[in-house]
Amino acid sequence: MRNGEISVDTLSRRFRVYPRGTRTLKSIVLLRGRRRPTDVWALRDVSFTVEPGSALGLVGRNGSGKSTLLRIIAAIIKPTSGRVDVGGRIGTLLELGAGFHPDFTGRENVFLNGSILGLKRSYIREQLDEIVAFAELEDFIDVPVRTYSSGMYMRLGFAVAAHLNADVLLLDEVFAVGDGGFQRKCLEKIFDFKLNGGTIVFVSHDAAAVEQLCERTILLREGRIAFDGPTHEALTRYHSLLSDERDPAERAVGLSEWGSGEARIAEARLCGPGGGERERFLSGEALSLRLRLAATVAVPPPRLSYELRDEADRLLAGGGLDVDEVGWPHGSGELLVRFDVDALPLANGRFHFSLALAGPDSGHLYHRLERVAPFVVDSAGGERGAVSLDGRWSAGELVAPAELRRS
Repeated sequence: MRNGEISVDTLSRRFRVYPRGTRTLKSIVLLRGRRRPTDVWALRDVSFTVEPGSALGLVGRNGSGKSTLLRIIAAIIKPTSGRVDVGGRIGTLLELGAGFHPDFTGRENVFLNGSILGLKRSYIREQLDEIVAFAELEDFIDVPVRTYSSGMYMRLGFAVAAHLNADVLLLDEVFAVGDGGFQRKCLEKIFDFKLNGGTIVFVSHDAAAVEQLCERTILLREGRIAFDGPTHEALTRYHSLLSDERDPAERAVGLSEWGSGEARIAEARLCGPGGGERERFLSGEALSLRLRLAATVAVPPPRLSYELRDEADRLLAGGGLDVDEVGWPHGSGELLVRFDVDALPLANGRFHFSLALAGPDSGHLYHRLERVAPFVVDSAGGERGAVSLDGRWSAGELVAPAELRRS
């Protein structure tokens, strides 16, 4: 088998789940014969191959078998039936920081964690400065990791794991580490691995990251392959599974986009008083949220809603618009919409919007976007906590499909 090649053949994995634990000898005797286990199939008859140097995405709802599949490929657990063959050395970024000792310093934990991941001490010593610089922990590398924030802890774990000398890299929700800048650096590091011929299998609920990294994606549903093909189509099918849920559990692990997709928020950006695109504003300054809405088929005019949230994702303000008031295409097409705020009532901090398009009566969710149009507010003025975001909705030009093709 070639280095970097992965072959999965009719793979299945069963877990035996008992209804309740037993802690005493008395409970074992009394419950003997009554504690019948339940067989839960995490994976059923999964087959696929991955060519060396390619990137495969795995998406699906919580409990669909994604992480179980990664752990079987990594040989952490064994399959119940079927087989997996992997050519070359496997690197895993599954449990970042696994094995860190809280009383050891960051430097000591680099050697400890590297040893757990199979790195030689001499190789770790050669890479140490680069690992510390990548984690941005030069000033904290010689203090105990129990004093680290969760972000610092995860950054150090990623930095160690990212320096594995591997042919296959298995990634499970790794872009939840650090701030936006560090996440971009992580993505660049993984892109470099791919450009150098490495094979990647990537599990994530972050549609943008999957689409950037993977040409092909598998959608798992209840342990079986529901779709295997181009990433965009796989993500569209995945998002449609969540179209009737306002607050799916997957949000907690990075889900940022979902909905059935007949109508979409195709673009969201912020502009300043002069009309130029901005990400930084002064308290009391004017702000304009510009949206491009698109319909792929004829749907009744939906309701557009927004939520303004702070860095901790606390809701500060919200509102909405029945798009029929500003015009809506009677078939497929696009509509430009803007929301103008004359004076931002916000103090220093980082903020973002969550946006949704849904049926006004049915509540059916066409599209929801989380953490879009991020911006920073400077100066000491403004309000903290809930605010009233007074603004005006207006429409731009209605764009028909023929005009879109000409532009």
